[in-house]
Amino acid sequence: MSGARRRHCLRCLLVAFCCALGGAVAAEPLRLLFVGDIMLDDGPGRLVAAGADPLAPFAALLRDADYRIGNLECPVATTGTPLANKIATFRAHPRVLPLLAGRFDALAVANNHSGDYGREAFVETLDLLASQGITAFGGGRNLEQAHRPLWIERRGLRIAVLAYNEFKPRSFEAGPDWPGIAWSEDSHVVADIRAARAAGADLVIPFMHWGWEREPQASARQRQLARLMIDAGADLVVGGHAHVTQGVEYYRGRLIVYSLGNFVFDGFDYAAARSGWVLRLTLDGSGLLAWDTVTARIDDDGTPQPLAGSTAPCGRRGDPLIRDCRWP
Repeated sequence: MSGARRRHCLRCLLVAFCCALGGAVAAEPLRLLFVGDIMLDDGPGRLVAAGADPLAPFAALLRDADYRIGNLECPVATTGTPLANKIATFRAHPRVLPLLAGRFDALAVANNHSGDYGREAFVETLDLLASQGITAFGGGRNLEQAHRPLWIERRGLRIAVLAYNEFKPRSFEAGPDWPGIAWSEDSHVVADIRAARAAGADLVIPFMHWGWEREPQASARQRQLARLMIDAGADLVVGGHAHVTQGVEYYRGRLIVYSLGNFVFDGFDYAAARSGWVLRLTLDGSGLLAWDTVTARIDDDGTPQPLAGSTAPCGRRGDPLIRDCRWP
C-alpha cells in the first residue's frame, strides 16, 4: 500500500472513530434541572448572615443533575438605591454567592426584581455571578446581550435557553447601549428562537417570567405565548413568577410547565406560595425523554425542604397525558 493511500485510510478510520464517539456521547441523556424564584434578601438573607444555608436541604438533588438553572429574583450587590415607586424591593448581599456557586450553573435575571436597585447594582450582579462561574442570562449590558441565549453544550447536545420577563416595570428592559433584561415581546421571542435554531441549537427552551401572582392556573396570555413559542420551534417551555405552581400540559407533544412557583422566598401569607416545584428534565437529541417535578415545602424563613412521599406531575416521551409520580 502506498504512503498516500495509507494516510487516506488512517484519516477514514479517524473520522469513523470520531463519529462513533460522538454518537456514543449524544446517546447518553443529559439531566437538566430548573427551579423557580430564588430571593436571598430578607429572611433567607438573615439566615445566610447568621451562617445558615437555605439551599442545604436540596444540595444532594442539585448535585445529582448535570446542569442546574434557577431564576434569581433579586440583585446581588452592595451598590444602588431602591426604586421609590416599587412596593417591594430586594437586594442580596454578596455573602450569598458561595452558596449559589457549585449549586447553579446559570441563573436567569429576566424578572421584575433584577432592577430593584438600579442599573449599577444590576451590572454588579452580572459581574459577581461571573466571578463565581455562574452564567447570568436573560439580561446584559445592552439589548443584544440580554437576548443572547444561554448555551449548554454537554454530552453531544447543544441547547439554547432563552429567558424573558413580561411583568412590570418595563423600565428594567435593556436598550441598545444600556443594561437591563430581555422583555417578552412576541416578535422578538420568535426571532430569538429561530435564530437559536439557525445557530445550531439541537433544543431550544424558553424560561419565562410571566402571568399573574397567586393565580393557580395559567392565563390566556400565557397559553397563547407558550403555543406561539412551540410553533416557532421551542422544544418545551418553563415558566415562573406567580409565586404558586400552575398547570402543566402538552401542546403538539411538547411540555409546558407554566409556573414552578417559589424556591427560596419568604414573606408570603398564603399557603400556595409555600410550595414550589423542582423540575428535572432528561433530554437527548430527539428532545424530552422523561421529566418529573419534586415538591419543595418552604418554611417561614424561606428555606425549601424536599417533601418526601409527595406526588407531583411527571411524564415520559410518548405519554398522551400528564401523570403524577411519587417522590422519592
